[in-house]
Amino acid sequence: MDLDDLGQRICILGPSNSGKSTLAAAIGRARSLPVIHLDQYRHLPGTQWVERPDPDFERMHNEAMDTDHWVIDGNYSRWLPGRLRRSTGLVLLDASTAASIVRYFRRSLFEPDRAGSLDGTRDRVRIEMVRFLLGPARKNRPRYRHVFDEFDRPKVSLPDPAALEEYYRRNNLARRSP
Repeated sequence: MDLDDLGQRICILGPSNSGKSTLAAAIGRARSLPVIHLDQYRHLPGTQWVERPDPDFERMHNEAMDTDHWVIDGNYSRWLPGRLRRSTGLVLLDASTAASIVRYFRRSLFEPDRAGSLDGTRDRVRIEMVRFLLGPARKNRPRYRHVFDEFDRPKVSLPDPAALEEYYRRNNLARRSP
């Protein structure tokens, strides 16, 4: 399924560090859609990933979701059902745990201005994140697959980095703005 089939409200799910934010930014540029990086809504700028209070995040999330055009990346399962009800299309990235860990180190060490980063924050390698990738993030993968399988509108699964690269190529998506 090509990008054009996914409509004007696209939800991107997948494990942490699977490429959701980079893909969302590329889709946003290509289709002139506002990009919503949920990590930026959930965490306070200028911090090392300190969470906003739930009511503030929920308000920001719902206000963004209630608009007519967007591409949203992020999981945040508690708020996922409402997001899926509004989505016209779904993309599932299913990078392996090993690929996610490699991507985490690469982005933390070499990509200070990556898509989805927090304003005023320089990512750094944290053992807590490595533990998360090896534990909860890995265990959430079957749940994302179940969500994908149950979604009854246009959807695309990108099960590995090669499939993601092919999707970029086939849809003329650029990883960085020109």
